Amino acid sequence: MKNLTLLIKPASGSCQYDCEYCFYKDELNLRCEQKPALMGEDTLENLVRRAFADADNQVNLAFQGGEPTLRGIAFFEKLCALQKRYSRGKPYSNSLQTNGGLLDENWAELLKREHFLVGLSLDGDEEAHDLFRKDNQNNGTWRKTVAAAELLKAFDIPFNILTVISKANVNRGREIYEFLKQYRFLQFIPCLDPMTQGAASYAPDPAEYARFLIETFELYERDLMNGNYVSVRLFDNYIRILAGARPESCAMNGICSVSFTVESDGSVYPCDFYCLDKWKIGNVNAQGFTAMERSETARRFINSSVKIEPRCRTCKYYYLCRGGCRRERSANDALSLNRYCDSYLEFFNACHDRLLKLKRLAVPGR
Repeated sequence: MKNLTLLIKPASGSCQYDCEYCFYKDELNLRCEQKPALMGEDTLENLVRRAFADADNQVNLAFQGGEPTLRGIAFFEKLCALQKRYSRGKPYSNSLQTNGGLLDENWAELLKREHFLVGLSLDGDEEAHDLFRKDNQNNGTWRKTVAAAELLKAFDIPFNILTVISKANVNRGREIYEFLKQYRFLQFIPCLDPMTQGAASYAPDPAEYARFLIETFELYERDLMNGNYVSVRLFDNYIRILAGARPESCAMNGICSVSFTVESDGSVYPCDFYCLDKWKIGNVNAQGFTAMERSETARRFINSSVKIEPRCRTCKYYYLCRGGCRRERSANDALSLNRYCDSYLEFFNACHDRLLKLKRLAVPGR
């Protein structure tokens, strides 16, 4: 395989926070082994060794959780040493998705020195963020998160913001965008419903999410037209598609691929949203990534995402929407319309022609 990208959970689902809408807690509860131990150094070495052996070119490692910094800074120092040992001239990159609560100057020095890209989870201003993002003592976490952002800025570490759209912020699109745009690179994602039940109480309804998309797009459009570009990943990708390029988000390809997700015990799954026993494709302590990608389970995972609903076939916006992320189309295996189909339809009805105009502008790559 030319390039290899891995999403790694060195602390599994462990976290010092207790966010009400955390989708990974739900997945852990559905697995036989609910919470694997922290990743061991032998597993880390096997992961790094096999990654560079199977990649023809670049290796991209993205660390997520739970909260990956719970594994400790020494683990990441070991990672960087192993990459230098096994890369043999192949390029590689590292990224870290974090709630920021454990970041300090020692972490910042490592992230800066080793050229990590950081994703920081921040749901907007204090009122919006603290409603669902609380620590294990039920305290709000906004102040710690904003302090982490200031630390990253002070060390000139590149970072972007991941914002979960929930009942806490869906009706405050303008305030959320205007607060977050200081960070320049934003990602808005609607919270996922649990796999075993219908819509959760914290999830926005389709009409609310449609209003949020339209309101934030108008602000994005305003800033882009005024030469003050603020990246919003969803809108950037729509413009990429309209300009004839492939979206960089797998959720916008219309069909799943194998997006290797490595649990702390070395188990590998084809997607972060499907780290379930039935979709396990191997273990880095026993198999290489090429073999796992060619496994029967991986093939079944991809094929099970192909179904297109009849309504999608006749929708004039399908070429842009492509059905959206599989998890938004179904929590189980019976694929259906996207949970937010009506939201996207309303958004495109209001903004499609304006997106077409924006494709003529040079939108910087992410």
